[in-house]
Amino acid sequence: MSRFLVAGITQIETIVMVDSIPVMFSPLTSIPDTIHTSAGGDAYNESLALKWLGNEVDFLSVIGRNQDRSVLNPMDREVTLSTEYILPLLGSTPTQVILYDRDRKQQIFEDIKNLREAEYDMSMVPPLVASCDMVVLSTANFCRPFIEQAIKFKKPIAVNIHDYREYKERFSEDFLKAASILYFSDDTISGDPFDFVKNMALKYDPDIIILGQGAEGLILYDKSKNTNVHYNTVSTNEVVNTAGAGNALLACFLHCYVSGTDAAEAIKKAMLFASYKIGYMGTSNGFLSEDQLDQWWNLIWGQKTPEDIMN
Repeated sequence: MSRFLVAGITQIETIVMVDSIPVMFSPLTSIPDTIHTSAGGDAYNESLALKWLGNEVDFLSVIGRNQDRSVLNPMDREVTLSTEYILPLLGSTPTQVILYDRDRKQQIFEDIKNLREAEYDMSMVPPLVASCDMVVLSTANFCRPFIEQAIKFKKPIAVNIHDYREYKERFSEDFLKAASILYFSDDTISGDPFDFVKNMALKYDPDIIILGQGAEGLILYDKSKNTNVHYNTVSTNEVVNTAGAGNALLACFLHCYVSGTDAAEAIKKAMLFASYKIGYMGTSNGFLSEDQLDQWWNLIWGQKTPEDIMN
């Protein structure tokens, strides 16, 4: 297995199922099993997914000074994350509320508290970077110093560009320029998606770009093969909630790709992994182990024979 250093956001997430978005006013709505609260955040979810797949993960993040860390590793969870490098630097932990309906529409309310002012203690970081196979970053301000460390130790960088908006691109340029692998969601992207990916590739020259397109699938750009290809979604579980699907997809792709899997096969496994995950409530639930991922792969695409590989 591989070793990943993941630095980014941890937050407390509340997911609420509603009839439709926008929400119609009602003084009280009382429906059982429609509200779910747990730990989440891009980096937290990616770290947990990578751990479920059998990798070693050093997860570096910041939380509120009075945050009970037990919420990060619930008692009923089989796989847990070390909290050694999660520092209590904030006044309180960032929070997010996600409203979603049966048509997969989502409306997100985010409160990052004083996250922009947080400064991570970088004295412990160099040996962790030196020993990892890849550095995975969110675009939070406290993650910027990790770029220099990754470059210093010649480690590839993957970046999840959370909530891309063209007018804010200049604030993420250091991440975009340094990344070998870029992940975007098309939620806030206008224009032709293939053109968007092509423009990002020409501008920043990464090895891989993944553009998530929700129920429509995704686009994968692979520099080594000069390809920019659309993939349709894979169907496994009945869809319960799609929040966190992009984090799951990116984590599984990195797991496969860093271990030497071809990008095209890695993205198919990642789509399978994400498809299964969205059958569960909560952004940090529903992850497959590597053995389970292989079982689903064989069920959908069949086991490869020597003849298949030759052809």
